[in-house]
Amino acid sequence: MGAVPKKRVSHARKGHRHQHDKLWKHLPQLTICPQCHQLHQTHHVCTNCGMYRGRQVLPVKENRPTTE
Repeated sequence: MGAVPKKRVSHARKGHRHQHDKLWKHLPQLTICPQCHQLHQTHHVCTNCGMYRGRQVLPVKENRPTTE
């Protein structure tokens, strides 16, 4: 027999324990694209140049402004 709680944990007690869990979920992890040097989300295609892991994945729109 494993560990079994003697009483049910109330919603308030569970909420107090989990109140800090959402802090980092809203902030995306950003890195610098090696091709265009713009910020983009990790493990995602760069929205500026369309590259992912050294390959062209999305077509590039020519009228896109760059902030360099």
